[in-house]
Amino acid sequence: MPQRFRDTRPAPPEESDLIERISAIKAALGRKLLILTHHYQRYEIVALGDYQGDSFGLARKSAADHEARFIIFCGVHFMAESAAILAQPHQIVQIPDPKAGCLMADMADIHTVASAWEELTDVAGPGAIAPIVYMNSDAGLKAFCGRHGGVVCTSSHAGSALTWGLAVRDKVFFFPDQHLGRNTGNRLGLAPEEMIVWDPDEPMGGNRPKDIRRAKLILWDGYCHVHTHFQANHVLKMREEFPEARIVVHPECTEDVVALADAVGSTGFIAEYVENAPPKSTIIIGTEINLVHRLALNHPDKQVLFLHYSLCPNMFKINREKLLWTLENLGQANQVVVPEPIKTEARLALDRMLTLTAQ
Repeated sequence: MPQRFRDTRPAPPEESDLIERISAIKAALGRKLLILTHHYQRYEIVALGDYQGDSFGLARKSAADHEARFIIFCGVHFMAESAAILAQPHQIVQIPDPKAGCLMADMADIHTVASAWEELTDVAGPGAIAPIVYMNSDAGLKAFCGRHGGVVCTSSHAGSALTWGLAVRDKVFFFPDQHLGRNTGNRLGLAPEEMIVWDPDEPMGGNRPKDIRRAKLILWDGYCHVHTHFQANHVLKMREEFPEARIVVHPECTEDVVALADAVGSTGFIAEYVENAPPKSTIIIGTEINLVHRLALNHPDKQVLFLHYSLCPNMFKINREKLLWTLENLGQANQVVVPEPIKTEARLALDRMLTLTAQ
């Protein structure tokens, strides 16, 4: 039986000491220090941060802060990389645990994507395909898109990115998350036969040349372990148990889960959805458990439940001890550096996204 989260326990003495030491460093540095916390961080990390949000929003926030010199990104590695790409020359970006990676981002690397690009362009012809990379990717893939006239997208802006790609080229190559790509294609009215999956372990991605020529959207065979954990039967079970509830899920979920939900959107969208729901509402959420946890704590006038328990193990690697150690080694430990020309080319793809979202 799902339960609302309650965490009213005081921190144990050893945790209180960590909090005091972190708070003292923050007070001493003032505006020179920014601690950024992603929506999926556990409650006690978010409570110590200066800003919380999605990965790109946080990266833009820190880059726009001219007083900030030290930026500590409490999230996974590709998020800190994005902050480093956008950072001003005087800013240093660090991550409390450099081993906090992203399983989906690791499903596509520059070598396999470049190889796929060669095969695709051999079939479709040069200049026929627009590469679009999801924000959940390493800097090398963002640079690849910048180099080939493509764009980066977030889950919030996947629709505008895909619309742009299909307007400027015949096809879009979307990586690494096939489900965000397919759900976006469905929303834009693409037919199932116009979307194919590219398996990097198979010749031609497991497709025939005629399928590639017919396709409008070529989807990399990648996925998020957190969001593919949700299944259609979870939605049906919760609807039976809570018929009055509204169910909102992330677009990285599979298309059958998305089709059964009442609303679909990014982490920011989900947070706003709960914020704007009437008091006494029941909202069931299909995303990472720490965000659901915090939304339940922050909105006690509403019943906020999880669709199914799904934890991101990499986000969970960030804790108070690692945060404190990073703060005690500012400018030295766990620094995230994106070398040139990767930084410049990745910035091109990010800037194209910003142009699209401003239109």
